[in-house]
Amino acid sequence: MTGFQAPRTALSHGLARGFARATALAACASLAAGCGVIPGTTGGSGDDPVTVMTWAPEKTAATNKPGMPAMAKAYARWINSQGGINGRKLKVITCNDHNDTVAATKCARRAAENDVVAVVGSYSQHSRSFLGPLESSGIPYIGGYGVTSDEFSSAASYPVNGGQAALMAGLGEQLSKQCGPISLVRPDSIAGDQLPLLLNSGLRSGGHATAADQLAAEDATEYGGQTRQALTRVTSDPAATGCVVPALGDRTSTFMDSFRRDRAGYRAVRTGSVLGSVDQSLIDETGGRSSPYEGAYVTGWYPVTNDKSWDPMKKVIKDHAFGDNRIDPADPGVQTTWIAYSVLTAVIEKIGDGEVTTTSIRRVLDDGFKIDTGGLTPTLSWRLDDQFAAADLPRLVNPEVTFQVVRKGRLVAARKGFVNVEKTLVEAY
Repeated sequence: MTGFQAPRTALSHGLARGFARATALAACASLAAGCGVIPGTTGGSGDDPVTVMTWAPEKTAATNKPGMPAMAKAYARWINSQGGINGRKLKVITCNDHNDTVAATKCARRAAENDVVAVVGSYSQHSRSFLGPLESSGIPYIGGYGVTSDEFSSAASYPVNGGQAALMAGLGEQLSKQCGPISLVRPDSIAGDQLPLLLNSGLRSGGHATAADQLAAEDATEYGGQTRQALTRVTSDPAATGCVVPALGDRTSTFMDSFRRDRAGYRAVRTGSVLGSVDQSLIDETGGRSSPYEGAYVTGWYPVTNDKSWDPMKKVIKDHAFGDNRIDPADPGVQTTWIAYSVLTAVIEKIGDGEVTTTSIRRVLDDGFKIDTGGLTPTLSWRLDDQFAAADLPRLVNPEVTFQVVRKGRLVAARKGFVNVEKTLVEAY
């Protein structure tokens, strides 16, 4: 799989439409009459601060990502302590999308009202609510978490990872060689509906049968029924070790509490999941070596947390987060925000003495500027030739994942380097 390059021949109809919209916005911004002023196109000149926004859900009953806006603030304190970017201070506005469509729309409108030049390193499940306002305002969305497929089709979006699609496809590839019967336990939600398709594509690539699909409430307080059903299914073949795959985001730990209690009545099984549902801090909190995650297969976007490529981020957290316990360096949301702000910094440095605007940022990104993230991702570039072959994910430029496993209470690399899952994703869509 590594090094596979699918043919990039024809653009999908959705990409062509999105590209035309972005082109129209850029043209409108350059005209003195007839278009009006696109929000965000007039700031960032001279010594004016560069204003951006980061949003994420906080204090909700389901998914919460408070570390992402907190990491954005810490990054701004650090970069400003270094003199800013090309002498310009970075100003970060944060917004809580409350895991709600109305609040997500309000965050996007607030970004336009505050003339932000980009939304950076953010998380929201409600892309259909926020992408429209961003597109109409010409505001680029750099490094979203990738939780929805819309983030990989909008001309306003510049994703830094392969999103949930790459994780689940990669997990399928990883488990296809390790597991007997597999049961996927996933949210009964729009985002959750894509997970079986992707996991099964990865399983088929390794010659494995499809996984059983179990729905679960996104905000449940216990999962006893789901764990017993999953365990019964995956222990049906006495000659094979089955695997249970909880992909419930923040509620994965709640599922594993039930799993730990119920598994004693069944023969040995293994678990598999993706970063975002499982990370090192969760393993530590649930017992380390005695954690129910011991032996679990995990697929991530980035290198394991103890990789030296994360050292610059960890130093910034140590020196500029001031003990903010919302920021966990093992959290893939925090990691994504760090990478997204690194992209923003590289783009502004490329602009140099010119005006930093929504238009100038998009122009640099669209013209094929290549960004080195220090080994945290492959080199990133969003020119048309670098985009994805699957019609449903045309904005995806990084289809690489990492295979990890929990050994002696630590998430370690199960395979060196990145694994390219582009072929699996193309077949899934």
